[in-house]
Amino acid sequence: MRIIRGKYGRRRFDVPKNITARPTTDFARENLFNVLENMEDFSGKTALDLFAGTGAISFEFLSRGCAEVTAVEMAPVQAAFIRSVKEKLGDETLRVVKGDVFKYISTCHRHFDYIFADPPYDHPRFDEVPGLILSSPMVRPGTIVIVEHSKTRDFSHLPGFAQHRVYGSVNFSIFVVE
Repeated sequence: MRIIRGKYGRRRFDVPKNITARPTTDFARENLFNVLENMEDFSGKTALDLFAGTGAISFEFLSRGCAEVTAVEMAPVQAAFIRSVKEKLGDETLRVVKGDVFKYISTCHRHFDYIFADPPYDHPRFDEVPGLILSSPMVRPGTIVIVEHSKTRDFSHLPGFAQHRVYGSVNFSIFVVE
């Protein structure tokens, strides 16, 4: 796993072979963050990474200046990997929550400036995720929500839909909460 840009840019970490996550490609991550940086400055912002996997998105948010990032991941191997990278970086602004994303969404009352979700494409509740986030207390006016998905899904009918981006086989729907 590589952190692309920012204060931790170009740092690489060996991902354990037994990780079952499907990491967002470097190409897609780099392009997504270019889009997000053109929308708003990350400095002092808070970010939430749901279904965090390897934590690549979380570390990119941290590296680019977010004041605090929360990564939620249920799989023990992935959560342990995120914690190990956090320790190697010595960055205390990352909070790792090992737990169920759906429970987290239903119980979290903190607001975030950015919320990124990358559920497994075959998750039986995948299609619920954007709506659950957008209707949760975690969002406030101005929150930017990004959902990574396959080309077979279309979330343009949901409130706040701003744009759809495609980078290779990776699709992102971006929402701006009003």
